[in-house]
Amino acid sequence: MSRDEELIEQLNCKHVQAFRELFDRFYRYLVLYAMRWVERQETAEDIVQDLFVQVWERDTCYSSYYGFKNFLYNSVKNASLDYLKHKEVEGKYIKYTIQHAESGEEPELEIMENEIYRRLYQVLDELPKRCKEVFKYYLEGKKNKEIAELLQISELTVKTQKRNAINYIRERLGALYVLYTLFRAGFM
Repeated sequence: MSRDEELIEQLNCKHVQAFRELFDRFYRYLVLYAMRWVERQETAEDIVQDLFVQVWERDTCYSSYYGFKNFLYNSVKNASLDYLKHKEVEGKYIKYTIQHAESGEEPELEIMENEIYRRLYQVLDELPKRCKEVFKYYLEGKKNKEIAELLQISELTVKTQKRNAINYIRERLGALYVLYTLFRAGFM
């Protein structure tokens, strides 16, 4: 068995030394890879550090060194692109807020929509970690298969977690859930 495969086997058994060695091997390269998209080194470092925290906290077993390496690079790319999407949305919101503050008007419908999404994200924070991860990817428009691949779980688990999240959110939001679905479907 090669040293690479031995490290993966030890990582699967949660050996700290193997984790540290893999972290040291990949950290620098993953930060440089993330900087292709996010450009700021601090942001790239945060993305990579968050990924390694997930690697350690998850109960995922990696089948090979090559698969683990692919997982790391794909995860960094996806996290970097998600970061950029979030920044874009933030920028649009700031621009919108400034425009409406200058004109002195903010439509009631948009205020209501903002409040519904604020409550939705409060309720999302109450969900168990895996359930929350699945539902956030769902909100981003990802398909069950994509979510399963990203989180390295089965599609059935994705469906179950999504259903659990929807039931919990429906229960916690009550009548606001109906408005949320109308906003999401574009009826309002």
